[in-house]
Amino acid sequence: MIETPGADAPKLTGRGAARRTELFDELVALLVGEGFARFTLDDLAARLRCSKRTLYGLAGSKEQLVRAAVVQFFRRATTRVEAVLAAQTEPAKRLSAYLRAVAAELAPVSPQFFDDVAAFEPAAEVYERNTRAAAGRVQQLIEEGVRAGVFREVHVAFAADVISSVMVRIQQRQVAAATGLKDAEAYEQLAELLLSGLRKA
Repeated sequence: MIETPGADAPKLTGRGAARRTELFDELVALLVGEGFARFTLDDLAARLRCSKRTLYGLAGSKEQLVRAAVVQFFRRATTRVEAVLAAQTEPAKRLSAYLRAVAAELAPVSPQFFDDVAAFEPAAEVYERNTRAAAGRVQQLIEEGVRAGVFREVHVAFAADVISSVMVRIQQRQVAAATGLKDAEAYEQLAELLLSGLRKA
């Protein structure tokens, strides 16, 4: 789906590292499940049953904490998506597996999380960066299929540009607004369209 971002997550080392890692995991799950715009640091501390001081040990502000959580969500999603992709060898199956793995990673995420990400520039930048990386990955997979003779000869750069445009529209919540599709459902539809158009008759 997504390329692993840089070292944006908090450094959870030293004494109490295991507890801080567990707490950060709980934070990511909370934000992904419910969004983050409505939460104050006091709210987060209460929900996570910790002190604000403990949260400040993870990041210096709510904004930095949210961005780190968004980075971590995409980092883990990337690892799982790439593992699914690595299990496939046939080009058409690789493309299908990739996009459906992206859909599977996005499926449990709350619409509120995506809305909040779109409205918060530092988080939106993370999603956008990962979307661009995902579009590049799809272009590579199409090129693999064309070279292998499985996909029709297409203008790969043009196809990638179209796909990238759709992915960006998904990321910016424009597809959800226009169609009512969740992000995961939109990726499923994109997979269907791509495979139908690329496979040789």
